[in-house]
Amino acid sequence: MKSSLHLAVACLFVMAGCGDDKPNKVDGPVSKLASPATTITLKSAQYVGRESCLECHAEQAKLWQDSHHDLAMAEVNNDTVLGDFNNATFTHAGITSTFTHKGGKYFVKTEGMDGQLQEFEIKYTFGAIPLQQYLIVFPDGRYQTLGIAWDSRLKEQGGQRWFHLYPEHPPKPGESLHWTGIDQVWNYQCAECHSTNLQKNYDAENDRYATTWSEINVSCEACHGPASNHLLWANKEAGWEQIPDMGLVARLNERKDVAWVIDPQTGIARRNKPLTHRIEVETCARCHSRRGIFSEDYQFGRPILDTHNVSLLRDGLYYPDGQIRDEVYVYGSFLQSKMYHAGVTCSDCHEPHSLKLRAEGNGVCLQCHQAEKFAAPAHHKHKSESTGSRCVECHMPETTYMVIDPRRDHSIRIPRPDLSVKLGVPNACTRCHTDQNNAWAVDTMHNWYGEIKQDWQDFAITLHEARRGNPAVAPELETLISNQTTPAIVRATLLMELPRYLSATSLPVIQGALQDSDPLVRQATINALSNTNPNLRLKLFFPLLDDSVRAVRLAATRELMDLPVDQLSEQQNKKLYMAITGYEKSLKVNADRPETMVQLGVLYSVQGRYLDAEHAYQKAIKLDDHFNAAYVNLADLFAQQQREAEGRAILKQGLTVLPNDPDLHHALGLSLIRSKQYDEAMPALARAASLAPDNARYRYVYAVALHSMGNARQAITILETALQQHPYDRQIMEALVAFYREAGQLDKAKAITARLQ
Repeated sequence: MKSSLHLAVACLFVMAGCGDDKPNKVDGPVSKLASPATTITLKSAQYVGRESCLECHAEQAKLWQDSHHDLAMAEVNNDTVLGDFNNATFTHAGITSTFTHKGGKYFVKTEGMDGQLQEFEIKYTFGAIPLQQYLIVFPDGRYQTLGIAWDSRLKEQGGQRWFHLYPEHPPKPGESLHWTGIDQVWNYQCAECHSTNLQKNYDAENDRYATTWSEINVSCEACHGPASNHLLWANKEAGWEQIPDMGLVARLNERKDVAWVIDPQTGIARRNKPLTHRIEVETCARCHSRRGIFSEDYQFGRPILDTHNVSLLRDGLYYPDGQIRDEVYVYGSFLQSKMYHAGVTCSDCHEPHSLKLRAEGNGVCLQCHQAEKFAAPAHHKHKSESTGSRCVECHMPETTYMVIDPRRDHSIRIPRPDLSVKLGVPNACTRCHTDQNNAWAVDTMHNWYGEIKQDWQDFAITLHEARRGNPAVAPELETLISNQTTPAIVRATLLMELPRYLSATSLPVIQGALQDSDPLVRQATINALSNTNPNLRLKLFFPLLDDSVRAVRLAATRELMDLPVDQLSEQQNKKLYMAITGYEKSLKVNADRPETMVQLGVLYSVQGRYLDAEHAYQKAIKLDDHFNAAYVNLADLFAQQQREAEGRAILKQGLTVLPNDPDLHHALGLSLIRSKQYDEAMPALARAASLAPDNARYRYVYAVALHSMGNARQAITILETALQQHPYDRQIMEALVAFYREAGQLDKAKAITARLQ
C-alpha cells in the first residue's frame, strides 16, 4: 500500500523534512575570520534576549511595548490578567465554570477531560485584544488552552464578559477540540508563534513535553534571529570589522532606500527599484499563515517552505475566488494580491514594531494611490467620510473569527458580485448592504463602472468548474498554470486539480511547473501527481531530491519511497535511501500528532516494516481516538497481511467513538465484501453513502454493490441521483451505461454515452 485517501488529508496538515541532505544554515558552522590585527572565531549565533537590544534600539523597543507581539503570552499576575476572576461564573451548554483569584494565583473550576467539574490553576495569559485566552499546565508538560475566553473589548462594544469560543457546538470531553483535547495543545498548535526561540521538546517514548523558550512573548529575536554575533559587531569586540552583515542572521532591509513614485497616468505608485527577495514577507509568514511545521530547524532568511508547509486555496479554507473562509490568517491571501506582485511588503503598510498601520483611515492606501483619483466619490461612489468611502470596506472586507475577532482579507481585490451570482461567494457590496441581493450589486456595479473586466484574480470559475470535474475547463486550467502572471499560490492550487484532465498537452505544463521559480508550485506539482505510474514519477521527481527548498525535497521523497529497488541504479538507491532516512527523522519531529504517526505508518508499510507500521497507527489512535485515518490505515495494513478479521475489529472500534463517520463505514463495507459477507456489507456501504452525499465514490461503490446483489433498479436510481450532483463523474456515467444496457434502456444508455464522448 502506497497511500490512501486519508493519508492525503493528513499530509495537508503536518509534513516532514528530508533530512540534512542540503545545507540550510544561515549563520553556518563555526568559522574563522582573519584581519591583520587579530583572528577571531565566529560561533553560530545564540539568543541573547531583548534587554541586550535596548541600548541601541530603544525607540523600536518603545514601539513594541504593549503591541500584540509583546502581549502574545505572559505569566499570570495582576497586571497581565484581564478577565474577571472575582468569583465570576459563566454557564454554557449546562456547564457552569467559576473563576477565582486567591493567594496571588488564578483558578478556574470547569469541566475536565473526564466530564467532571475540577479546579485548575491558570499559569499563563494568551493574547490580549480583542480577547484573552488562558493556559493550564498539565503534569505531562502539556499546556492546554481554555475554551472559555475573556472579551477584553470595552463594555459599550459588548465586551468585559466571559464567552465560549465554540458557542454553537461546544466540544465534549474526549473530542479533539475540547479544551483538554489534542487540538488545543499549546505546545504544538500555538507555541511557535507566541514565544521566542520555542523548543517543543516532545518525548515520544513517554508522551511528555519539556517545552522551553528564551522569552515568553514575541520579542526582537523572534523576527530578527539570534543576536549574539550582532552584539559582537555592535560592541566592537576584537575582529568586529570582519564580521559580515553586521552579525545579523537575517537583514530585514527590503525597504531601505525605496520610494514609491506615483505614475501620473494611473495614479498608482511604483517601486523605484525592484524587490530582489522576499525575506520580510516570509519571516512574517512563519506565523501569519495557515501552515504546518515539518522541521524545528528554522533558519532566518530562508524560504518558509524550508520548515513549514503552507496551505493552498483549499476548498473549505478559501472560497473558489480566493477570498478567506476559514481562519487562514494573512499570507495565503496576500500572495494573491496585486500589491504583493508589485513589491509591497508587510512593513509598507504596518509599522513592524508597534504593528499599527502607518497612517489612519485611507491614509495607508493613499501612500501609493493618488488621493485625487481614488479617495474621490467619482471612484468609490459613496459620500465622503462615510463607511463606504473607506478603501478597506470594498477591497479588504472583514470576516469575524473566534466569535469577536474581525480579520481583513489581504487579497485586496475588486468586488465581484457577478461571481456571487454564479458561484455563491461573498462580496463586499452585500456584506454592507444587507438589505440588498447579489443581483442588485451586479446592476449597481455595472451602472457605476460599466462592463466588469477580468481582473488579477479572475480564476474562480476555472477552479470551481475544475473541482466539479467539467472536462471543458482543461485548456483554461493549463493556460492559467502556465501563465507566470497568475499568482503562484493560485497556480499551485490549480495544479492540484490537473490530474483528472491529463492529456498530451499536459506534459509540457507539468515539466514547466516542476522547474518553476516558486517552490510552492514545484511542491504542488509533485503532490498533484502522486498517483501517476512509477516510471513517470521516477523521471519527473528524482531530480527534485536535490531541490534547493526542503519542502520540495520532502514531497519528492514521499512520492518516490515506494519505488522497487530493482528499478533504480546503485547510486539512485543510495540517494533515495538517505532521503527516506531523513524523511523519517523529520516526521518524528511531530510524533505528538496522529496525522504524523499515520504518515510514519505508511512509510513503514511501504518498507515492509509491518510491525513498526502497526505500532505507528496504534500510537495515532492513542493520541487521538477521533482520528479516523488511523483506523482505516491500520485496517488496510491488516488486510495486506490477510488479517481481515482484525481489520474489521479495528474499524468497529473506531465506530464506537465515531458512529457517524462515513469513511469508517465505507472501509468496513469493503472489508466485509472482501470476506464475502455481502449481506452485512450492504448496510455499511449504504450508511457511508448517506452520511457523505457529496462523495461520488461512496455512492458509486454502493450502487455497484447493489447491482451485483441483483438490485439493479435501486442501483440505477442511486447513480442517477449522484449524476445530478456530479454531472462530470466518469465512473458514474460508465456504470450507468452498463446498467441501462443490461436493463434494456438503450435510449438512456445512448444519451449517457454521448455525454461521455
